[in-house]
Amino acid sequence: MSLSSREWEDLKSLLDKAVHKFLGFTEQSLVTAALNCIDKGYDKKKTISKLEVFLDDRQAEKFSEKLFDVWDDYRNKSQRKKRKDGERERDEASEKKKRRFVDDGPVEMPVIPGPGNPSPGQLTGDKIKEMMANAKSMINERKTQLSAMMPAPPPKPSLGGLSHNEILMNEALEKVRRAQELQAKIQNQMSGLMQGKGGQPPAIPTKPTPLILDAEGRTIDAKTGQTVQLTHHTPTLKANIRAKRREQFKELIEKPTEEITVGKYFDPRVGARQAQRPKRGFKFHEQGKFEAVASRLRAKAQLEILQTEIAQAAKKTGIASAAKLATIAPKKELREGEIPEVEWWDSFLLPMDSYEGIEDRLTDGQFDGITHLVEHPIQLKPPNVPEKEPQVPVYLTKKERKKLRRQNRQENQKEVTEKIRLGLMPPPEPKVRMANLMRVLGTEAVQDPTKVEAHVRAQMAKRQKAHEEANAARKLTTEQRRTKKEKKLKEDTSLGVHVSVYRLRDLTNPAKKFKIEANAKQLFMTGIVIMHKECNVVAVEGGPKQQRKFRRLMLQRIKWNEDKHKKSAKDDDDSDSEEEQDKSNKCVLVWEGTTKQRAFTDFKFKVCPTEAFAREQFKKCGVEQYWDLAFSGAVLESTQDEDFL
Repeated sequence: MSLSSREWEDLKSLLDKAVHKFLGFTEQSLVTAALNCIDKGYDKKKTISKLEVFLDDRQAEKFSEKLFDVWDDYRNKSQRKKRKDGERERDEASEKKKRRFVDDGPVEMPVIPGPGNPSPGQLTGDKIKEMMANAKSMINERKTQLSAMMPAPPPKPSLGGLSHNEILMNEALEKVRRAQELQAKIQNQMSGLMQGKGGQPPAIPTKPTPLILDAEGRTIDAKTGQTVQLTHHTPTLKANIRAKRREQFKELIEKPTEEITVGKYFDPRVGARQAQRPKRGFKFHEQGKFEAVASRLRAKAQLEILQTEIAQAAKKTGIASAAKLATIAPKKELREGEIPEVEWWDSFLLPMDSYEGIEDRLTDGQFDGITHLVEHPIQLKPPNVPEKEPQVPVYLTKKERKKLRRQNRQENQKEVTEKIRLGLMPPPEPKVRMANLMRVLGTEAVQDPTKVEAHVRAQMAKRQKAHEEANAARKLTTEQRRTKKEKKLKEDTSLGVHVSVYRLRDLTNPAKKFKIEANAKQLFMTGIVIMHKECNVVAVEGGPKQQRKFRRLMLQRIKWNEDKHKKSAKDDDDSDSEEEQDKSNKCVLVWEGTTKQRAFTDFKFKVCPTEAFAREQFKKCGVEQYWDLAFSGAVLESTQDEDFL
């Protein structure tokens, strides 16, 4: 037995409801297994064995009974439905048979021709006329019967009482009548067109009909004198409309342009000329032009040679370095040996910048700043001396630390013992382990060893958990660790700031710039890095420990000369190697010391194209001397003038 698709769907919906009612929830796998059992025709015992995979024995047996009940109900309902459908079909067939008879008797059915007889389509004209005459006679008889039964005016013929053949015959006659009427109408129209009013064919016009127009240009009938509305043929199909538009557009394109006459569109008084391309002629250079260019080039080459010779001579004699140092050195207002009009220590007392009338003022005592009193200024402490003396921490030995820890532990144990004795806290449980199990518990361990072992292991797990919780409570959070690290790196610079200034030849490597910036920010240092083509200066501020770590980075950890591009080895001799070694990149500590407060707020890089711009960056913070000191060292190092040093 095999279920059809319709039966499968119907049974599936029924079994879904049954499974939901049986289990309390839907289970598609159980529904599919039950459908397979019914589809394959399993009996009750085999069905139970198949359902035991999803259910236990008792539930499988109960569900199998319910499954077969559902299947029997569905099968009975389907059989009843088939029986009813069969009865309905038989009733419809009997009704069709009854319709074949009319009130006056049965109508003869047309004989179906056999294989030897001709088909109805092959009947001759005589037979068709005979059939038409019989049909007409039958219709007339039927009309007389109806008129006799109903004395009132006869209504429209109803086809409800006629047989199927009579209805078809009436329709055929109606179609023939309509075709004859249409043919007669067409014949009349054609004959009217071919004949005139007198019955003669219309005369063919030999001349065109005269066209008469009025003053407004309208067409007028010659006989009546009224305006005639001419009908224009307009295409209705889209293809014809497109063709007409295409012809109109083609006429517009092919239409020749009207010739423009000068007298019609232009004023002859305007002398406008059309743009004409001038003829290109020869352009000759003036005599001596290239000779002047050559002379300028030769003079420029000679000037460059002379400048290089002067630069080399100035480098050897030290004039170039002196000129650069002169730009760095502060300008003096007075020359050497020149006596100023007023000394700087007297300028605060004199009202005017001269010593005129000083003797009269001394005799009269008219100096506001000079009295008979003696001023003793307050003795101030140096800025780097703390107000409170620092306490020297006491460092204990290992033996002393162990003794102190033991004493503290004993004190804590005494407090716990007193609380237990007074009943403020319960006594602690004995610390039992698997090693001292028998020694601590004794007979209890022998009576029930399994229970005692479980108790001991639970106590050990409890102690381990308490230990881990205590460690987690003491553990610092992420924010606390960050704060502790920052506190360790930061230093107190309220009493003085340590400053270091470094000089570099080349600082174009991005990796080394990143190392300098990252270390300075990690150490919480402030400063600036000036990047100049001849002198790179790094100035940093911070505490002594920070400066020590940054100094080790600049002078030891970073290998400044490892990324220097070496020259080609074509002329590799001793002089070239020495010169290359002198020009190698290196870092020099220019100056280190202390200041009262910081000059910079953060650590930043600055690219300076000129020396004046670089010095301006330091001058903004009031420490332009850092640049002067570093740049003067770079100038002296580049010139290598030992005598000048």
